Amino acid sequence: MTRTILNNRRSFLRTSLSATAAAVTSPYWSTAAAQTNEKFDAANDRPHFALIGAGGRGKGDAKQATAFGELVAVCDADLRQAEQAKQMFGGKADIYQDFRKLLERKDIDVVVNGTPDHWHTAVNIAACKAGKDVYTEKPLTLTIEEGKLLCKAVEETGQIVQVGTQQRSARQFQTAVELVRNGRIGKLRRVAVLLPFWSTKSGPCPEQPVPQELDWDLYQGQAPERPYHSARTHFTFRWWWEYAGGIICDWGNHHMDIAQWGMGQELGGPLAIEGRGYFPNAGKPLHYSNPDRFVLHMKYPDDVELVYLVVRDKKYLASMKAGDISAEADAALFTDVPEDLQHEQRNGIMFTGEKGRIFVNRGGVFGKAVDELKENPLPDDAWRVQPSNNHMGNFFECVKTREQPVSTVQIQHRTISACHLGNIAMRVGRRINWDPAKQQIVGDDEANAWQRREQRPPYEVIG
Repeated sequence: MTRTILNNRRSFLRTSLSATAAAVTSPYWSTAAAQTNEKFDAANDRPHFALIGAGGRGKGDAKQATAFGELVAVCDADLRQAEQAKQMFGGKADIYQDFRKLLERKDIDVVVNGTPDHWHTAVNIAACKAGKDVYTEKPLTLTIEEGKLLCKAVEETGQIVQVGTQQRSARQFQTAVELVRNGRIGKLRRVAVLLPFWSTKSGPCPEQPVPQELDWDLYQGQAPERPYHSARTHFTFRWWWEYAGGIICDWGNHHMDIAQWGMGQELGGPLAIEGRGYFPNAGKPLHYSNPDRFVLHMKYPDDVELVYLVVRDKKYLASMKAGDISAEADAALFTDVPEDLQHEQRNGIMFTGEKGRIFVNRGGVFGKAVDELKENPLPDDAWRVQPSNNHMGNFFECVKTREQPVSTVQIQHRTISACHLGNIAMRVGRRINWDPAKQQIVGDDEANAWQRREQRPPYEVIG
């Protein structure tokens, strides 16, 4: 049910979001605000938005959103973060510590959600039910089950939700996907999703006094209760299983999105998943609990193989030299990785077909099919991506038109489900088979139970 727009703040000027003629090698972050910087004649022509989760990523999203709306409220369980954001954006926004109080305000049209991963779904569902449109950070969910609940809530409320997978609005990724989908590298055989290395070797992280400005119970939310340590908050929350899925779900959400887009599997998924991860702190309490390197093999429809791994980049090799992983453990990890990928150091997505390959990342798009595009452009009737050259602008445009944005919850639920399935396969230690239509792991009740996690009351996520 689409909500009728009654106030003047939603009557802002339409943003031009047509695809640009910029070179496809331009870094994606240069194709956003510089291309679309709409000016409004009056403050009340602009929608009011609130920032929930005022860390570094949240502040960055809010800065982009100020080109299209007025920031009127900031919320964070850590009031230091909220105060910093308030001052960063002119000092006029109201501060909240509990997002539920903020959502009671009727004058807020849009929520920008920059919370840690374990809060994404609860905030997004609550915002939709409160009649707010949402720009939410990725990874979209903490579990597959959360994604099912969120999709249901978005469908029932009719709210506009854009997921912050900004690569969908960058021309080089769009070009790669269009070339692959239009057969310019022949029948697709293999896709490689290549992530950068981030060490999760740590600890121990013993209990520290809780800062006065932090509501630690609220911050933990649905996660198991743990003693406070600063490493459990802000950027490094990503490396704790309690709050996130690690690099496979963090950077992985970006690159897996492009991989499934190129395969035409935006609303599908893998059929089988197997692989292994390296947990540098395995069995040690009070240490980061997510793996920092892994190799996964996924089988997709049409006999497409997806190889998903952390590359041996400079930071990876430095960690080996430091003794974080032995040569034997590294060799075992890479034992069945194709030779060309064993020596790859770039993070990005590589599509390999019968007639060639295309590599794309935030630095550009490369391959013979790309080089030939100038002389042999795609025909007028070729398959094309949904136009967008400004991810935040696309969201605010859809807030006005009520059309679907380029990165919907339904698509990104399938993207992050593939990442979650990789985590499940690593943790149960065996091949799992997935039915994308039923969204169930086949013939393995233990593995299937990993679609959800036990949640701490009273913070359970309810659809």
